[in-house]
Amino acid sequence: MTKEFNDTLLRAAKGEKTDHVPVWYMRQAGRSQPEYRKIKEQYSLFEITHQPELCAYVTRLPVEQYNVDAAILYKDIMTPLPALGVDVEIKSGIGPVIANPIKSLADVGKLGELSPEDDVPYVLDTIKLLTTEQLSVPLIGFSGAPFTLASYMIEGGPSKNYNKTKAFMYSEPQAWFALMDKLADMIITYVKAQIKAGVKAVQIFDSWVGALNVEDYRIFIKPIMNRIFSELREENVPLIMFGVGASHLALEWNDLPIDVLGLDWRLPITVARNKGITKNLMGNLDPAILLSSWDVIEERAKKILDQGMEQPGYIFNLGHGVFPDVNPEVLKKLTTLIHEYSSWK
Repeated sequence: MTKEFNDTLLRAAKGEKTDHVPVWYMRQAGRSQPEYRKIKEQYSLFEITHQPELCAYVTRLPVEQYNVDAAILYKDIMTPLPALGVDVEIKSGIGPVIANPIKSLADVGKLGELSPEDDVPYVLDTIKLLTTEQLSVPLIGFSGAPFTLASYMIEGGPSKNYNKTKAFMYSEPQAWFALMDKLADMIITYVKAQIKAGVKAVQIFDSWVGALNVEDYRIFIKPIMNRIFSELREENVPLIMFGVGASHLALEWNDLPIDVLGLDWRLPITVARNKGITKNLMGNLDPAILLSSWDVIEERAKKILDQGMEQPGYIFNLGHGVFPDVNPEVLKKLTTLIHEYSSWK
């Protein structure tokens, strides 16, 4: 590595005091970058992630362009599912579409197991390339969480209300818990392989679990999340939990053996702490604000920073992913603002 390693994010994730607030952006690699759009004219997401050199380039590009304090591996949460026998295709303008949705306990029983070295060697090769040769910041690995993965597997694709998923959960509890166990085994195996290959932190995305109420979360989801994070704790890397539209579950997440709780834009940092959230926090600028004038962006970012910096262990991020029509120069300018404002405060 040519530059000195910047471990600011890792220290913040452990609750340590840092010289500046570290920042990275969800979906920082990809859709808003002209270089990426040019690559997408030639290659699909599937093809990019299967070529370690190209995937590493896409992953590190925002670090070079924006000067963020971490990279997040460029891939899709569906990446490990084909190894289990899930027939998934990423369709442009739609998202993941699954040809063989789960409908019964028998379907769950047909699912295979993930062997990362055999099934997703390109993911591990990309990680090794980035962490041994290309990055001077931590690489964040990730996986989808069981509910979010299950929602695609049961619905057959994206959903607005998750009615089939919830109906399956309520009416087929034996099959549901079998599916949760199967996905938990896969996630633990997958994430441990990423850590072994070189990632320095891990984020679990439970993007759609906000569709559940607190009681159902406690019954149907929380036990499996406890198992996943408890087993990953042994790896001694920071663990981040994130979901969208799930502020009502924040106190449930606070009980999990995680290091960092990611907030979307709906729950202000001060309110979260006043509610009793004790974990280190990450968040939570509404990504839509990035399409506003710079004055608005600066004012909102400073307000979030003021709240976040009331305690050590804070990481700046968006409340969800970067939109395709965000100007990359805005992200670069915002990163500079976060670093400068937090270093002299």
